[in-house]
Amino acid sequence: MSFEVSTDNARLDVPMIHAFLANDSYWVPGISRSEVENCIKHSLCFGVYTAGRQIAFGRVVTDFVRFGHVLDVFVLKEFRGRGIGKLLMSRMLSHPALSTIVRFTLGTADAHGLYSQFGFTAPASPERQMELIRPKSVLTPSGNAPA
Repeated sequence: MSFEVSTDNARLDVPMIHAFLANDSYWVPGISRSEVENCIKHSLCFGVYTAGRQIAFGRVVTDFVRFGHVLDVFVLKEFRGRGIGKLLMSRMLSHPALSTIVRFTLGTADAHGLYSQFGFTAPASPERQMELIRPKSVLTPSGNAPA
């Protein structure tokens, strides 16, 4: 079985991506189809295909100069254990459009073993890292703060 990796968004199986993220992921359960489409629109996306079927997905949110955040990496259950996750990560990190990126980040609850093979570690200076987690209801659908 051969595998192909593509960054052509026109090839993405959006219904499959949405179904996996909404129903099978722990990180965005219940995400809407329109939210998935918006994420795809604003990311460099990678699909893995075999026999014309998309079997894996991942995306990078980036400024294309210095920073990239890896998100939504998954391989469909029936294709796991065949090195597809490694293939996907390898292609993501070596993509020419991301060649100047000096800092990649990601979050994971269960795939530390995969990501550590590519050099990912805990932040060297966690005391310098911050985050803001807002409840989804903070902004209205128009993107404005409620009155």
